[in-house]
Amino acid sequence: MDIVLETMEFVKRKLFGEESGHDWWHIDRVYSNSLQIMNETNEVVNKEVVELASLLHDIADWKFNNGDETVGPRVARKWLESQQAEEDVIDHVCQIIKDLSFKGAGTKSPMKSLEGQIVQDADRLDAIGAIGIARAFAYGGYKGQELFNPAIEPKLHETAEQYKSQRTTTINHFFEKLLLLKDRMNTPAAIKIANERHQYMINFLDNFLRENNGEGSVHFKILSSYKEKS
Repeated sequence: MDIVLETMEFVKRKLFGEESGHDWWHIDRVYSNSLQIMNETNEVVNKEVVELASLLHDIADWKFNNGDETVGPRVARKWLESQQAEEDVIDHVCQIIKDLSFKGAGTKSPMKSLEGQIVQDADRLDAIGAIGIARAFAYGGYKGQELFNPAIEPKLHETAEQYKSQRTTTINHFFEKLLLLKDRMNTPAAIKIANERHQYMINFLDNFLRENNGEGSVHFKILSSYKEKS
């Protein structure tokens, strides 16, 4: 039995056709990103842990479980135990899943291992660039968020609780999370990819705000500070 292939099929059955941008194809891209980053890493990496964590990282996301961050690791552990995975592998994968998520501008999400850093980077790369833009609007539609409201200013949440509970707009999500991810990458390989994708989002937001006559908005002022840095 190949536990990685079995896990692929399990996750595909669970998430195929999901509507919020956290579907099987997101998992597939994160898996591919993880392998790419791992292959460009000179240090010793536990490949099985990276593969399993990348496949299972969204198996029960807290965003769809009333903010409960314990569900994902529990579901992953139950699955891996059913596949008779080694206990140290299970513990490592579940720890990665527990620590992975972005929880607000004022809350750090450090990973405890290189394997965790790789999977976190791989997941965050799929949240930025062209794919990240598409996923942001898919999720915003799924949650019934406004597309853009110039009267609602972006907030840099200080706590995970604020980040989870604050209702926002899809455009604000870029300022509250997506534009922050470039500087939170862990690995050189991910940093290189993130720089290009970050610039793509800046160009998109610049065009979006101009088309909405938003040059005088607080959003445009914040974006201008990002443009100056790029």
